Amino acid sequence: MNIQRLISSTPLHVAVGFLAMGGWAVFANAEHGTRAMLVAGLVQGLISAALTFGLKYCVDWMRPRLSRGIGYWVPPLVAVCGSVLLLVVTHWLSGTPEIAMTIAVPLGVSLSYIFTYNILRQHR
Repeated sequence: MNIQRLISSTPLHVAVGFLAMGGWAVFANAEHGTRAMLVAGLVQGLISAALTFGLKYCVDWMRPRLSRGIGYWVPPLVAVCGSVLLLVVTHWLSGTPEIAMTIAVPLGVSLSYIFTYNILRQHR
């Protein structure tokens, strides 16, 4: 497998999203006990894995349907707005104690990931 193929691998993107953002959620909720840490980490890891797949799919679907100008910012913006809603509601329902702190890093990473991914794919 060459490096270009590995970098564009959806399973790799999903696995990295799960591990990195789930780990962040564990850290963000460390002051609330083991159960809260682990639940927040699992919830965030699963959401991040699903969102990574969903963001990539959403942007890949929208990109060819939009002109280059708005194609740079509309697909990632739509995807990130959906992410915010899903993250807040899911963490609220699961009882995550530190919702804002838990989702701050994943949202920042998602935003930069999906804009960068979209721009790089536009140039192919």
